[in-house]
Amino acid sequence: MEFGIFSNGYIPGPAAHDTESEHTELMRESEYAVIADRNNWKYMWYGEHHGLVEYSHMSAPAPLMGWVAAQTERIHIGSAITSLPVTKEHPVRIAERAAMLDHVTNNRFEFGTGRGAGSHELMTFSGTQPSQTKAMWDEVIREIPRMWEQKDYSFEGNGWSVPGPHNILPKPYGKGHPPIWVACGNPETFAKAGSLGIGAIAFNFEPIHNLKGRLEAYKEAAASPTEIIGQFQNNNVMMTNGVICLEDRERAREIAKARGRGYLVTMVNLYHDTMPKSPDGITWPHAPASTLIEWTDEMLDQIIEAGYMLCGNPEEVSEQLEAYQSVGCDQVVFGLPIEGMQHEEIKEMLEIFGDQVIPEFDKDPVHSTTRMRETAQPKFEAFNNELPPEVHEVTVIPDSAILPLSA
Repeated sequence: MEFGIFSNGYIPGPAAHDTESEHTELMRESEYAVIADRNNWKYMWYGEHHGLVEYSHMSAPAPLMGWVAAQTERIHIGSAITSLPVTKEHPVRIAERAAMLDHVTNNRFEFGTGRGAGSHELMTFSGTQPSQTKAMWDEVIREIPRMWEQKDYSFEGNGWSVPGPHNILPKPYGKGHPPIWVACGNPETFAKAGSLGIGAIAFNFEPIHNLKGRLEAYKEAAASPTEIIGQFQNNNVMMTNGVICLEDRERAREIAKARGRGYLVTMVNLYHDTMPKSPDGITWPHAPASTLIEWTDEMLDQIIEAGYMLCGNPEEVSEQLEAYQSVGCDQVVFGLPIEGMQHEEIKEMLEIFGDQVIPEFDKDPVHSTTRMRETAQPKFEAFNNELPPEVHEVTVIPDSAILPLSA
């Protein structure tokens, strides 16, 4: 089982309207990736949202991905997610950016995709409706791998086109292309991801045990995929949750019971109207449940036992993680920042969890997606069409060219 962290630009309260605070948080979340890179974490996932005040100010993660890539050596950097509505962005721009990130990260980019989080966000772009995005994703996800391979790409799609031929550049770096993922919610989507040979990104706001059926649906479909999107199968389920892991067990539990925790969930209930609300159903601006009850140790133990979160010292958290293995998670990811935990404590936790917990579960120094990419095989012909007869051979190029004409 592999591990990662998730950055979403979460800036609750008045700080969301103060550019200095906004800058501070974005830089902090980038710093987390640099620390994680030194302490056994394998993945850094960046959300992408638009117009979701407080909940996410991460609207353009690609520049931060490049900044982090320049300061790290091992950690993979993923988009979670790049939404594919053609009303938001032309698919060629998505293919170009992903390939460029594959270069600047030296094959450490993970291409996570999806339909978009909710109606408020989608309507930022020409009033796009959630009902429109399924067909858009289905079309675009099959075309991007073709853009990465073919040198005379053209396409007439639903609301977008590439009157061809055009060579979409750059191509991904070296063998294969970035591993492909899709955000999943219901069992049908998990099964679809497995049948298409792409990884599943799961954002859970419920007990981990409740997700076993969805993961089983994915693995069953992945065992006999009907169509592999791209050049190789990415047989992988990534699951998000919360963690508070410190040497000081009592401080970890104090954070878990802190007033104001759950504010993020109220914003999820506000913005993510394409998915079921959390069990408490509390929606912003109503106060989160942590302000309505007096937490006891027994109540916290029940929450941990149910799989809503991981909390305690490294030994306890390691025991709690066994539930994730039992339901079939391949990768577990934790959102940062953690409500109630101070910045310095988060940095401490990255080191403690990375050095004491991760080695208990992840014995392979190589990323699973790297191993899968090594199996990549070309899927499309380099050229769709014969070259026109008027094309002439080039006879002279600059002496400074990296390769000679004979190459």
